[in-house]
Amino acid sequence: MLKWFPTYGWTSSPERLAIAAAVTIGFAMLARALRGVDRSGMVAGGATCFLLFAGAGPSGFAVLATLFLLTWISTRFGYRRKQDLGVAERRDGRNAWQVLANLGVAALGSLAFAVSGNRAWLVVVTAALAEASIDTVASEVGQTRSQTARLFTTWKQVPAGTDGGITVSGTIAGATAGVAIAIVGAWGGIIPRTQLWIPVAAGLVGMLTDSVLGATLQRRGRMNNETVNLVGTLVAAALAYVMTAGL
Repeated sequence: MLKWFPTYGWTSSPERLAIAAAVTIGFAMLARALRGVDRSGMVAGGATCFLLFAGAGPSGFAVLATLFLLTWISTRFGYRRKQDLGVAERRDGRNAWQVLANLGVAALGSLAFAVSGNRAWLVVVTAALAEASIDTVASEVGQTRSQTARLFTTWKQVPAGTDGGITVSGTIAGATAGVAIAIVGAWGGIIPRTQLWIPVAAGLVGMLTDSVLGATLQRRGRMNNETVNLVGTLVAAALAYVMTAGL
């Protein structure tokens, strides 16, 4: 059979290629229609969606769709209050850099699986998406449910929405989102059920790394939010790979 994607990718025939392309286009257009992304974010999201679907298959897309749903709901939860705080996402949605910062590592992990066939990369994919979900949901919910937050580095009380600030309600909501991502991954067969805890644990560490960088380098203007988010997903992905390889 003629291969249309690297050896181990799900997209191994013209028919599967057409399915991946059709789902990608439909998903990108839906995300744009729901104002989850702007035009540049739609293009970036479409590219990462295609790599996830082509490499990890429908189950990989299911995890991505779960992430989008969780972040879309949490972003719009208490939107008026976030506007008052000055921390609300733009009405147009996330741009290309924001999308790539959150999904780029997962997309590359899917490609790595397609090339190598090493299923540890699928755990990496799930962990990177779990971290993006945990971080976004924790931030969005925390800004709505709490007036104040605590800097993770000093535990000093700061206004909700401050870079590097964490809240109890936000952390619980974020962890719940991470568990949901892992469950969908396990249900779809991307990760073994016995390894379901790995993406959650790695995602939480990635989120805390994000908080440390936000409280230090980002507050000092040495890193922007997109770079901090990218590093968070990288940490989660690397930790997940190490933990999986050690089992």
